Amino acid sequence: MCVVLRIVFTSLAILVLCAAPTQSTEASTLETGWARLKEPGTVAIMRHAIAPGTGDPGDFRIGDCSTQRNLDERGREQARRIGAAVRASGAKIDRILSSQWCRCVETAKLLEVGTVEQLASLNSFFEDRSTESAQTEALRVFLNGLSDDETVLLVTHQVNITALTGVFPASGEVVLFRMGADGTPTVLERIRTGS
Repeated sequence: MCVVLRIVFTSLAILVLCAAPTQSTEASTLETGWARLKEPGTVAIMRHAIAPGTGDPGDFRIGDCSTQRNLDERGREQARRIGAAVRASGAKIDRILSSQWCRCVETAKLLEVGTVEQLASLNSFFEDRSTESAQTEALRVFLNGLSDDETVLLVTHQVNITALTGVFPASGEVVLFRMGADGTPTVLERIRTGS
């Protein structure tokens, strides 16, 4: 019996020790990531916080949240945590722009890092892929028009982020990037916050 207990306690100690670096690594990644947001020309693009399900109902209408897939309480808390991390980092957000979808607008507002503006080129094209090229190009034009000293945070959908950067983000994940002279973004950092 003593041998079994010793094995159990040793196994638990190993599990605790293995878990500690993960938390430390995540914290340092968050700190490093938000610090990069202070660098000139860096843009942050974020997938909306947790909103259970996929896509939207068939009767979807912009501006009518009752017809959309929305954040749940975990998503609201995730957005608040991300906003707190941005504020704690000292990064100053000059503009926060959002898709017109309710889950994105709510995420952007819950971040509490500035007044939220809506930008149609950030709207999802999940249900209608025929608009992907035009929307992504409109977003590139917008981004290329930003000055290097303007810090912008965009809140949008997975499909938009993937089309622009090639990254398939998790809910609430933030991708930091810079636009190249040729209009191609270079990904600098991915900030994952968990659920």
